[in-house]
Amino acid sequence: MLIEPLNLTTPIAAFNGGVIVDRDLSVIEQRVVPSELVAPIVAELASHDLSVWLYRGADWYVQDPKGPHVDRETSTVQFPPIVVDSYEGLESEIAKLVGVSDDHDAVAAAAKDAHDRFGDHVSASCSQPYYVDVTHPDANKGYVAKYLAARFEIPTEQIATIGDMPNDVLMFAHSGLSIAMGNATPEVQRAARRVTTSNEEEGFADAVERFILPQA
Repeated sequence: MLIEPLNLTTPIAAFNGGVIVDRDLSVIEQRVVPSELVAPIVAELASHDLSVWLYRGADWYVQDPKGPHVDRETSTVQFPPIVVDSYEGLESEIAKLVGVSDDHDAVAAAAKDAHDRFGDHVSASCSQPYYVDVTHPDANKGYVAKYLAARFEIPTEQIATIGDMPNDVLMFAHSGLSIAMGNATPEVQRAARRVTTSNEEEGFADAVERFILPQA
């Protein structure tokens, strides 16, 4: 729903950089979670009473189609998940695992515990208060910024980044102009050089108009 209307021609990063695709969705490169860790990570997230989703290539797997935020994700990505009884046999080529709950404290605790337990082999961070994302350790938005800088030979100091979640902070570190949305937490805002209005107040457009275009 974005590629054609916006006529995107540059590589597109999915799953926090776990998969980078061309405009026809062909894979340019991918970084996946070690297969032997998928089942233990699923168990760790489930131990916090989180629903767990798997992303494998272009497929999205869930065990509970009525679980929290499944309808929201279906609307966002504009295709339904594949419903399975078990994730056994799906451990290979997993780009991202997501733990989901409306208990935000449980999500934060799960992210910390996953990082503490598996942090040498994966990246675990919250992309929303109700989502914890687990990806390959090099699959993060900081890597995406570095990849695009190298791909197009653009110095990082000439890159602007805009974000509102903890997993955006690594991206901020690899850009000359980092901008936090007004709805970001104070910690995320402190990590950025500028703060724009919230995502309910056209914050992206405000950032472009106030901070980016005047420097162009």
